[in-house]
Amino acid sequence: MKQKIVYKYDFLIIGSGIAGMSYALKVAKYGKVALVAKTKLEDGNTFYAQGGIASVTNPWDNFEKHIDDTLDAGAGLCNRTVVEQVVKDAPKQILELVEWGVNFDRDEDGYFDLHKEGGHSEFRILHHKDNTGMEIQTSLIDAIRKNPNIDVYDNHFAIEVLTQHHLGEIITHSTTDIECYGAYILDLHTEIVHTFLARVTMMASGGIGCAYQTTTNPTVATGDGIAMVARAKGVIKGMEFVQFHPTALYKPGIHPSFLITEAMRGYGGILKTKDGKEFMHKYDSRLSLAPRDIVARAIDTEMKHRGDDHVFLDVTHKEAEETKKQFPTIYNKCLEYGLDITKEMIPVAPAAHYLCGGIKVNMDGQTSISRLYANGECSLTGLHGANRLASNSLIEAVVFADLAANHSTPIFKKYSFRDDIPEWNDEGTSLPEEMVLITQSYKEVGQIMSSYVGIVRSDIRLKRAMDRLNILYRETEDLFQRSVVSKEICELRNIIKVGYLVIKQAMARKESRGLHYTIDYLERDPNSKL
Repeated sequence: MKQKIVYKYDFLIIGSGIAGMSYALKVAKYGKVALVAKTKLEDGNTFYAQGGIASVTNPWDNFEKHIDDTLDAGAGLCNRTVVEQVVKDAPKQILELVEWGVNFDRDEDGYFDLHKEGGHSEFRILHHKDNTGMEIQTSLIDAIRKNPNIDVYDNHFAIEVLTQHHLGEIITHSTTDIECYGAYILDLHTEIVHTFLARVTMMASGGIGCAYQTTTNPTVATGDGIAMVARAKGVIKGMEFVQFHPTALYKPGIHPSFLITEAMRGYGGILKTKDGKEFMHKYDSRLSLAPRDIVARAIDTEMKHRGDDHVFLDVTHKEAEETKKQFPTIYNKCLEYGLDITKEMIPVAPAAHYLCGGIKVNMDGQTSISRLYANGECSLTGLHGANRLASNSLIEAVVFADLAANHSTPIFKKYSFRDDIPEWNDEGTSLPEEMVLITQSYKEVGQIMSSYVGIVRSDIRLKRAMDRLNILYRETEDLFQRSVVSKEICELRNIIKVGYLVIKQAMARKESRGLHYTIDYLERDPNSKL
């Protein structure tokens, strides 16, 4: 008999990127915290973020410029109040990151060395070489490990958030005030599902990149938090707005795709077709520094018109030693593949990169489910609108961690633990052929999403995707009901769920706006909302 444990924490945090860890550090002074990581703390989108974090930190920049740039990139669907909050809170949160040990690059006079990226009118991207995410992640991990009020659960996988449903109640949006009591969490070391009860739960589980065949996201990005909250009847919005990074290194068979940061275009990198000709002048006056949705569609169009599988990013005209100094990670990674970027152009193609939609939250980070907050890529705050401005996501996560901490810490003690939640029912069997079916179905989801729900969409292709995904959904739910729970079957359920949400909300948006571009509705609908 497997021994199941009931854990009790003031704060349960699902996810170990900047969104989860910054919230953990902010609330740990008030209560006991459980931080749950699907693999290890280093695995997450934050770790792989190359470019940097956006904030007004110099005298020639100002809040209004950053606000206007964000609103422009968001294609009219940003929540201006949220944008102003994030932009104006950013400098204070940058200082807190520095206090936690994050070492941003500085110039000879000690001021922050700032990059400029697509869609930004000023140099305002703080960075650490070209591995800013790694610097932030490792610094926060060090602070987390030293904090006695934070218990870290590596290799623990959240299966479901706990609500009245687990007490036998029927939950609907209209008749029930849904509450979250914690989560069922699978210990991947022992394969035992434990019950984690919490006064407050923070969902910070990251994005959905692995629902696509080609992505810059690590293998943990399977949309778990969004899928769990959707199954719990939480409100999910904006899923049609999937951002494809324009420049992932084109290297078939490599997963995840290696990201070539947008800062390299800010540095002077030029996009060219295979014959060495520039093309961005045909699409936008900002050329290679246009917002990501425009650049990604331009590359996609050139590839389709020419029948090519990639384009090139050229930095060979830049001084070689400066390129190596500014982008050591990219230089060394490309060198591993036999490519010297100071002498040869970099083959690049778009890849699924960031989700601008997700679990809808208010200005305090609260979801539609009581006692449940969400932060980071799994959440929809209103900052990004229809398209994320480069490097706004990391600062959004820290600002909303602060807002959520300010809201939850004064009230968390009024919530009691639900000791009547039953243990997870782990009856079922697992057969070798079931793992083969899971693996094949997982690959098929990626093929469906990449083929039919990519950068350019149409009604007929979205319907085809929905039809194929419905078949996989029925097969997978049947398999889940009769199998022993595993990370693999849960991840498959989750990417099918988030794929369904992307398709459904893409079908509902009868316009082209930001990251959602459809050949059936080329114009914007002036009355559309997020």
